[in-house]
Amino acid sequence: MSSTSFNIKTQALGKDIRVSVSKMRCIIIRIRNTSYEESLVLLEFMPYQASYLGSKLLNNSNLFISEALTNNSMYLHRFRPRAQGCNYPVKKPICETYM
Repeated sequence: MSSTSFNIKTQALGKDIRVSVSKMRCIIIRIRNTSYEESLVLLEFMPYQASYLGSKLLNNSNLFISEALTNNSMYLHRFRPRAQGCNYPVKKPICETYM
């Protein structure tokens, strides 16, 4: 029998995560190139709200995290009332995360 090694990769994709890209990148940089167990511990004790969203995404892929990145997706457009019947646009960012 010949010994063949299989290169199995799993990928977790999180679309439309309602957090800004800069906040998610702080988390992604710390858990890149770590094992599944180590990254879960890191995410559990990080003092960020986005770490909870990262741990939910991490539960989909339970192997070594070789690469992780996050990109800008789009903005939710909301409007705040202003004086004299005008309105002011508020952009709420959304990101996509790949692990």
